[in-house]
Amino acid sequence: MFDKKQKKILKHSKIKLIKLTEKKVFEIAEKNVNEGVLSDAELMEFLEVANGLYRGGEQIISDAEYDFTFIAELERRHPNHPFLQSVEPEVAFVGKTVELPVRMLSTEKAYNDEGINKWVNRIKKAAKDINKNFDNLLFRVTPKLDGYAAYYDGERLFTRGDGKRGTDITRVIKRGLTIKNGRDRGLGAGEIVVSKKYFKNNLSKHFENSRNFQASVVKEKELEKHAAKAIKDKAAVFYPFSTLPSWNGTYKELEADYNTIINDAWNSVDYDVDGVIIEIIDDELKEYMGATLHHHRWQIAFKENVEKAHVKVSGVILQTSRTGRVNPVVEIEPIRLSGALIQRASAHHYGMVEKNGIGEGAIIELVRSGEVIPKIVSVIKSVEIEISSDEKICPSCEEKLVRDGDYLFCTNNIKCPAQITHTIEHFFSVLGNIDGFGPATIEKLYEHNVRTLPKIYQLKASGFQKKGFGPKQADNLYKQLVRSRTEQIEDWRFLAAFGVFRMGVGNCERLLKHYRLEDVFSLKVKDILSVEGFAEKTSKVVVHGLKKIHHTFDKIYRLGFELEQTLLVSEQIRSGELSFISGKLIVFTGSMKHGSRTSMQAEAKKLGAKVGSAVTGKTSYLVAGENVGAAKINAAKNKGVEVLTEDEYLSLIR
Repeated sequence: MFDKKQKKILKHSKIKLIKLTEKKVFEIAEKNVNEGVLSDAELMEFLEVANGLYRGGEQIISDAEYDFTFIAELERRHPNHPFLQSVEPEVAFVGKTVELPVRMLSTEKAYNDEGINKWVNRIKKAAKDINKNFDNLLFRVTPKLDGYAAYYDGERLFTRGDGKRGTDITRVIKRGLTIKNGRDRGLGAGEIVVSKKYFKNNLSKHFENSRNFQASVVKEKELEKHAAKAIKDKAAVFYPFSTLPSWNGTYKELEADYNTIINDAWNSVDYDVDGVIIEIIDDELKEYMGATLHHHRWQIAFKENVEKAHVKVSGVILQTSRTGRVNPVVEIEPIRLSGALIQRASAHHYGMVEKNGIGEGAIIELVRSGEVIPKIVSVIKSVEIEISSDEKICPSCEEKLVRDGDYLFCTNNIKCPAQITHTIEHFFSVLGNIDGFGPATIEKLYEHNVRTLPKIYQLKASGFQKKGFGPKQADNLYKQLVRSRTEQIEDWRFLAAFGVFRMGVGNCERLLKHYRLEDVFSLKVKDILSVEGFAEKTSKVVVHGLKKIHHTFDKIYRLGFELEQTLLVSEQIRSGELSFISGKLIVFTGSMKHGSRTSMQAEAKKLGAKVGSAVTGKTSYLVAGENVGAAKINAAKNKGVEVLTEDEYLSLIR
């Protein structure tokens, strides 16, 4: 449950729980609920809560988990979601909220070389559009400070807020917060940060992490004494981006010594750094490239939140999944990595454990690079594996396991307790409109011989009491079963709950846009293959999986669930909900007469189009407003792209 500080932050930020309970928020944060089974509304609510608490200094998940797990999930579902296109709001603090002197945007992020290369190619394209020589362009590389974003105009200090409006926190300057490098005018955007060395030696006993400390400096009416001393000692400062140590040079020079330049920037300051900023230094090109609602297009952050450690293995246990695959889990001596206490690590398969000698007493190297579960990078000291895989038995049903290459499988899928209980748990978890049917409840029902979904749905309150549940709990469980049938859910979510391999919520929704739920069990491989996103191998697996669950599905379906039917694509076209531009890739350029370019892009997205920022061979239409150069239009035509005037485009969508 939220503590007092967390509740205060959420209340002050006007963040309310509607779809989630406090309990479920922490179940998600602790990975007891997979992000993939959350509804869009639940995912968005969790993101808002996690962001608010992180920026308020009382985080429930790390920055890496937020980016790599939950933001990644939103991007997978809805690449153009408004939340991804705008600056994530910071928690409001005590003080007057005012319009910022300039827009403070977030930064586009890249997590690998491929992301950087894509950004560089966009720079090359933009430079070519305005006849700039890319080879002569200068790039700037600076550390990406992991502090508290703020703006200083020389007299007043503001939080970033939502990028447009922030809170006046000039009181922090009046308390003695100094400006790094001794300058005090025209400094603009920067971060409130604290020396890593100072934090470790003087503050780590009083603050859980540097984020806690930074937030306390900003939000407290009266400073905690240790924070006040850090300001007095000039360990905590406002560091303007303009005064950061930097590398400047051409891209050819950057590319030639990329790793050294990035590494030097990363380690150039004694403050928390969570990446490196790369940007171009050319005002004309910056103006041409502009910005989205979220970030400047001429700037990118390379993030690689990597932390390694050597740890001792205390044992390896096997866990049977609902699909029958038996996965090895490596138990280790507890260690803190990237702000999280780690006690287990994931091994890909038993073959990895066996070949590398990973057992009790082994020493392994772990890395946690944004992933929630750390990876085993290498084995520093191996041990002899005493029991061969041929002698392994299922930890749940004690049947002899079958070896298939590097993997172990329990083939006792009809009677294996783990497979049965995990399958039932998966159903209720994905369904999402029912509480109380967690692992403990399901295991208790299993012990009382209630081992199928149809049998569970047959139970009344009195039936639950006979299985060992108290009167109140029994009544609640029965009411939750009724709720799951009467509270409307999407038909694709209902289908996904049955756990067909390769049929998560995304694929189920995709399939039901082309076929009715009641018809999917008669589909052939060729039918599924005709749906975008399904390959031949996946289609075969899906047909086989649907046959396996057909009998159980029919029994549950007949109970009368309140299902929201997915509108078929063919129906959307007939009803006009899908426009002529649906699915087309459109690029807008020039100044428009009938509205801003941003509003036209938003309207196109509502009509089902994809909106691009640069013309490629995949672009369907280039919509050209006024003041567009002939070179840009001719370049589009040479790529086979149809060029429309603003009026022609408006006629098309009407």
